[in-house]
Amino acid sequence: MAVSVGDNIPDVEVRVLGDDGAPTPVQTGDVLGTGKVVLFAVPGAFTPGCSKLHMPGFVQNEAELAAKGVDKVVCISVNDAWVMGAWGEAQGAADIMMLGDGNGEFTEAMGLTSDKSGAGMGSRSRRYAAIIEDGVITSLDVEEGGGVDVSSCEVVISKL
Repeated sequence: MAVSVGDNIPDVEVRVLGDDGAPTPVQTGDVLGTGKVVLFAVPGAFTPGCSKLHMPGFVQNEAELAAKGVDKVVCISVNDAWVMGAWGEAQGAADIMMLGDGNGEFTEAMGLTSDKSGAGMGSRSRRYAAIIEDGVITSLDVEEGGGVDVSSCEVVISKL
C-alpha cells in the first residue's frame, strides 16, 4: 500500500556518494525529516525522460524552490550511489541531494515500486514528487502514465 498525504516519510537506509567517492549510508528519516523538503523519484538515472524532462526542471528552478521556503531538494532512484552521483554531476545538479536506493527498500516502503522487467530494468520506482514538512508528506503526486506531468517541478512550485 502506498504512502499518502499525512503519513510520515519511511525511515530506511539508502546511500549518497561521499566526498571521498565512496557510498555513504544515510537514513531517509534524517535526510527528509527536517524542514521543508521536495523529494522527486525517477525510474532510472540517465534514462531519457528522467534526463531530458524531469531532472532539468528541478535544476533550472532551484532558486525559485528556495524562494518558496524549500530547505532541500532530493532526488531518489533505484540506482547505486555511484550512478546517482555521476548523473547529478552530468545534470549540473550540485545543489540537489542524490540518493541511491540500490536495493529499492525505500521505494518499497513508500509503496511505489514499478515492474520495469519488460524493459530490462527490473523493479524500479514509480515517478513521483512529494513535498515533505518535518517528516510528514504534505503533497504527493504520482505519475500514472509514462510522462512527466504531475511530478514536474512546475507543478511542485504551484503547490508550495
